[in-house]
Amino acid sequence: MGVFVLLPLVLPLTAWPIARLATQHLHPRTATSLLSVMAAVMALCSTLCVGLLMVVGTAQLPGNPLPDGWSDPEVRESVPHDDIVGKAAIPVLLAIVLGCGRTLLRHRRVRRKAHAALTGLRDTSVAVLPDDEPYAYALPAGPRDRIVVTTAMLACLNSRERRALFAHERAHLTARHHRHLLIAQLAAQANPFLLPLRTAVSYVTERWADEEAAQSVGSRRAVARAIGKAALVSRGTPAPTLAALAAPGPLPRRVAALLAPPPPARTWPPLFTTVGLALWSAATGAALSAMFSANSAVTLLLLLHAATPL
Repeated sequence: MGVFVLLPLVLPLTAWPIARLATQHLHPRTATSLLSVMAAVMALCSTLCVGLLMVVGTAQLPGNPLPDGWSDPEVRESVPHDDIVGKAAIPVLLAIVLGCGRTLLRHRRVRRKAHAALTGLRDTSVAVLPDDEPYAYALPAGPRDRIVVTTAMLACLNSRERRALFAHERAHLTARHHRHLLIAQLAAQANPFLLPLRTAVSYVTERWADEEAAQSVGSRRAVARAIGKAALVSRGTPAPTLAALAAPGPLPRRVAALLAPPPPARTWPPLFTTVGLALWSAATGAALSAMFSANSAVTLLLLLHAATPL
């Protein structure tokens, strides 16, 4: 394996250009799918890399339950500076597991509390809460998908802006944006180099919902006014919601995008363009990360199998 086992840890850096360019030049629907898949692949590869480093580097420690053959010099030589790297991988892997577990528990706890807050209300697709604080959010899963909005928020919007707000939240539910956000959150927990992808996924999911709302209402300007007014009067929900797992992105960029022409529906730009080259570079980085991780895993398994006595 050699130094190649370390590459999946740093190859997520190749995703930074696409995280920037995809939000600017790709349709939000395409950008959301591309960035969330890349985040998941690179996070899995880097986590596998940390696990391999820990196994090889700690097999020779006294009291380790691993087979004695796994501490043979031939196995340890497969990882550079195995004693130092292997010991360092233990707290890193522990931090990854704890961070991802905390994110999943928070996601479950928030979902449960959000549904509990609607107890006693009519089982309709739109739940109106009698609250003086203006806010609205999409609540997926549970018995049924619902849009939660307060009476104060409805009072701040006219009829067309309400339609735009409902269309925006309904787009979140239809496209299951909470899954993309959760994947990006878990990926950033697994590798800090993927934090720009988490921010990008958060932004493009909001842009995707904006575009769907504009198409549903028939006016991009009306949606821009609705989200601008909602953001100005809203101070956030009294408790974290599923949408709060990631920030919704800079509002001025969203409004400016809605006041501009619709983004092209083309899913992939031509290769010999700046955006096309960035996309192919990021895709190549993800493929290399997966390939190096798989190669390291297979090589390590063969070495460990050969070193394990029958």
